Amino acid sequence: MYKLRPEDFEGSWVPEHTQGALMRYVNHGLHPGGFLTAVITNDLIGAVTRADQWNVQTLPAIVMFMLNAMPAASVGSTENMDHWIKLAQEEAAQSEEE
Repeated sequence: MYKLRPEDFEGSWVPEHTQGALMRYVNHGLHPGGFLTAVITNDLIGAVTRADQWNVQTLPAIVMFMLNAMPAASVGSTENMDHWIKLAQEEAAQSEEE
């Protein structure tokens, strides 16, 4: 399964705390907070109203990063997000068993 790495964010305007949340979501299937859930599921009003002072200023950069660097299957709808979380958590559980 695809993994995000810190170097994937080099040159991006994605805030550092948001980078960590995106890596935890993609790599481990950890549910993101309200802002990133809204961004991931294409809820623009929810994203803008839940954004902190850094994320609201860099929302276009966050969206472009997601489009260019994250798997398409991990974004776009609530169904995609829920499915990605399930897959990532199953993979993590299998890795722990090995």
